[in-house]
Amino acid sequence: MLSKLTKLNIAKNRILRNIQPLNRNTQISLNECNHRINYNTLKSKLNLPETRNSAVDGYGISYKSFLNNPKNRFKVVALAKAGKPYPKKIMAQEAIEIYTGAILPKGVDTVVMFEKCERVDSKLWIKEDIKRYQNVRPVGENIKKGEIIVKKGDILNPSHIGQLAASGNNEIQVFKKVKVAIISTGDEILNLTGQKKSYGQIYDSNRPMLKSLFNKNYLEILDMGIVKDTKIALVNKYLKCLSKCDVVISSGGASEGIEDHTQSALKHIGAESLVWQLAIKPGKPMGVSILGKKLIFCLPGNPVAAFVCSKFLIKPALIKMAGGNNFTSFFLKIPSGFEHKKRKGRAEYLRARLVQDKDGKTCIDLYGRKGAGVISSLTGADGLVEIPIENSGVEPGMFLNFLPFMERCL
Repeated sequence: MLSKLTKLNIAKNRILRNIQPLNRNTQISLNECNHRINYNTLKSKLNLPETRNSAVDGYGISYKSFLNNPKNRFKVVALAKAGKPYPKKIMAQEAIEIYTGAILPKGVDTVVMFEKCERVDSKLWIKEDIKRYQNVRPVGENIKKGEIIVKKGDILNPSHIGQLAASGNNEIQVFKKVKVAIISTGDEILNLTGQKKSYGQIYDSNRPMLKSLFNKNYLEILDMGIVKDTKIALVNKYLKCLSKCDVVISSGGASEGIEDHTQSALKHIGAESLVWQLAIKPGKPMGVSILGKKLIFCLPGNPVAAFVCSKFLIKPALIKMAGGNNFTSFFLKIPSGFEHKKRKGRAEYLRARLVQDKDGKTCIDLYGRKGAGVISSLTGADGLVEIPIENSGVEPGMFLNFLPFMERCL
């Protein structure tokens, strides 16, 4: 049975090979660009800074004048602040009181911090030896004119936006959002509002969780509700979703039980299966199909399994479809602080926390109750720890891949 399961990396690569970016673009204001995906490689329109300026508060002088002045004494003749440059030249044996960000006037190539000097009225004495160009920001120190700021496919973040603004870019071409339909399947699933809960029914947790998980600015999420667990209902729902969206994500109905009809419904509409069942735990009953250029992800119904599969398979696929260029999961290599036994043949992704051992060193510890349906184990976890497919267990001190939940980071 295990030999039929698809390894996670093989499944991911197979999915990505079958995806081409939708290549739809639009122009928007820089103020709307956070976490959108950049469409064109953008270069700086100017040098930053455009002029030499002071990196500290202090006194600006000519270094040559300092060398020719054995007593290190100068006369302060002017003041310069950011936005208020001094228009005249500073002569030999003269100094200018200058503040951070102020443009260096002619005749100045070195800035000495206030605390390295003594001053009485306009008389200045430099108490220490100095170096030429110290505390001076050269032209283009931040970025040079024509230098690349962001590449095509970069997900724009606050630092990109600050750099784009500083270099004079206001209107930005970005990829249009990928439309994603999210549905839940199952006769036992109940909406949080508008329905009375009966014995044997459960509230739908997957759909709200997935909507939150994929609440990205490069995606447009359509909540397509709950569908009954029958083949005809699923066929109709999939066709409706595919007519409106680029991607469909359903949860539940992806195993081989009598009442699980997703695979039968997808075959009925002509979708080609790319992945069926994964060599991971939790997350084995996962299916991925393609119809034309549109993807259908069939997640397990258990919330933790749905979460794990979404992180490792759906997220990178959506990034590529949306035009992004980075589909790599971010792992840290951290030693284990726990023991664990498992069977070979399936990789395990367990909820974990980062803790300190008795020596004060960071290590991984398991967190929460086990089980693919125990969603409470996700809420306090720092991330997921990967137990490799070939491992039969874990011993303390063994280095493992740790996938941090970025929402737990500052």
